[in-house]
Amino acid sequence: MRIALGIEYNGYGFYGWQAQRGLSTIQGALEDALAIVANEPVFLFCAGRTDANVHATGQVVHFDTHAKRHIDAWIWGTNSHLPSSIVVKWARHVDYSFHARFKATARRYRYIIYNHPIRPAILSTRATWHYYPLEIERMREAGKFLIGEQDFSSFRSSQCNSRSPMRNVTEFSVNKHNNFIIIEIQANAFLHHMVRNIVGTLMKIGSGNKEPEWMKEVLEARSRRAAAETAPADGLYLTRVDYPEPYIFPVSDDMFLI
Repeated sequence: MRIALGIEYNGYGFYGWQAQRGLSTIQGALEDALAIVANEPVFLFCAGRTDANVHATGQVVHFDTHAKRHIDAWIWGTNSHLPSSIVVKWARHVDYSFHARFKATARRYRYIIYNHPIRPAILSTRATWHYYPLEIERMREAGKFLIGEQDFSSFRSSQCNSRSPMRNVTEFSVNKHNNFIIIEIQANAFLHHMVRNIVGTLMKIGSGNKEPEWMKEVLEARSRRAAAETAPADGLYLTRVDYPEPYIFPVSDDMFLI
């Protein structure tokens, strides 16, 4: 049978999602825990591979197994063998046409910036610190240029192996809560480092070093060298993955994530 799971994790200290021999990864920890419950090897497919130190509240994965278990066993049993920084939030039986990555219609990321002259201590691995004041209205204005289907070559990393740089951004917002700036972006899919590269450019605009229209110039350049430096991984969260019917799964809690 095929099982889909909803996963939440604090990515700090892990070498990203993808299993790598000899390294601590989210996929590796989950597969080891699931294999104990299934009493057989398990291989996971995820909706979006996250980098080292990137977090998730709404990651979706699936796997095939011969093991017959009550659906709740994939939650409680697996969680009992996971580190405290990873948790299975829900489990569902799905048909064999479901695929966590290829059936996804949209993915949503949240980026959290702690905007204060003094760096945070407790939140140092859960938000990105930017000491210079950021003007969110400038960032909002720049974000308007991201909406729609277009070439995002300027925001893809040199390691990106996607066949096409075309992506369709459907939602974008910037809001401020006390000293925290929250950036939300949703698209059909994302290129490698796309969100972090966009945020790096937004911070440069928010700092007043560039005008909001610079975002349009960067996009039109279709060159990574035209954009700002990549923002740190600490502030990035995969919060939601959408699927067509009948694959309607629980949505992660809309918590502030601080």
